[in-house]
Amino acid sequence: MPTIISHTFVAIAAAKAFAPADVPRGFYLASVVCSILPDADVLAFRFGIPYHHLFGHRGFFHSLTFAVILSGLVTFALLRDAEILPKRSLFYFLFFFLVTASHGILDALTDGGLGIALFAPFDSERYFFPWTPIKVSPIGLKAFFSHWGYMVLKSELLWVWLPSTLLMVLALFIRAALRRL
Repeated sequence: MPTIISHTFVAIAAAKAFAPADVPRGFYLASVVCSILPDADVLAFRFGIPYHHLFGHRGFFHSLTFAVILSGLVTFALLRDAEILPKRSLFYFLFFFLVTASHGILDALTDGGLGIALFAPFDSERYFFPWTPIKVSPIGLKAFFSHWGYMVLKSELLWVWLPSTLLMVLALFIRAALRRL
């Protein structure tokens, strides 16, 4: 898995690139939560749930189904009192879906683990992409502050942070150009 630092970076970059200027209060926090919440499934280990189980690490909570459920809940919670609910609710739903789904997609680009249950609960197969350039992050603080953790951050800078930054800058440039028209 990429680190929660990189999942957070993707969420913030996407929000800066695509969100309207008048986002509701809590939007950025909700974006970050959506991007990192799938990794709460590491708690399954504490409850004796094995890695390969539907609710094990990289299982259901990394799936597109979970992304749909979470984005619906977050959109409703964020916009329930806002006047913009009917007008922009589809944007927020799609945005939170993509930010949540990005977690599993990024994890499917890593070089370790059992794969991602992208289509759970409809398909129990775990997937990786054919190309896995991102070093899998160790679970645990001690392992993270090791040579392995350094190699993970190095690969994330190249394969996550750089593309996210370029996409954000390009989107901001296009927005600014369109405003001048």
